[in-house]
Amino acid sequence: MKHTNLCTAAVVLLAFAAYAVGASAASSGSDREALEQTGTAIRAAFMAGDLATAMKYHHPDISKALSYNKVLVGRDAVAADLRSTLLQYRLDFVENRVESLLIENDIAVEETLFTIKATPMARGNPFIQGPHHGRLPAL
Repeated sequence: MKHTNLCTAAVVLLAFAAYAVGASAASSGSDREALEQTGTAIRAAFMAGDLATAMKYHHPDISKALSYNKVLVGRDAVAADLRSTLLQYRLDFVENRVESLLIENDIAVEETLFTIKATPMARGNPFIQGPHHGRLPAL
């Protein structure tokens, strides 16, 4: 009798574990897809010079380090800097490769290697910026 109960418990436990792993993978898959769509949308906004749409993807309390000596704090500071950039250059993402993605509950952290081609709005030749590593915390 004890052997039967133990076997039944083991089968139930394995079935539950398989369900939990499957549900987690499905959730991660849909989370990955949502993050991919968000990344595509924000890159399209940058390339179209659409400041309003690009800023929809920035948290009001953002801190954005553009270099070791240039850190922008707050959505307004990021918008002002991006506005200046978009008035001077057309931006094209030449490369955007996700190197790692961690999804844990309602938080995702993506590390991406990206390269941007900047074309001056006035005279001048296009130039390549990158590759750069970026980390994107998404809530």
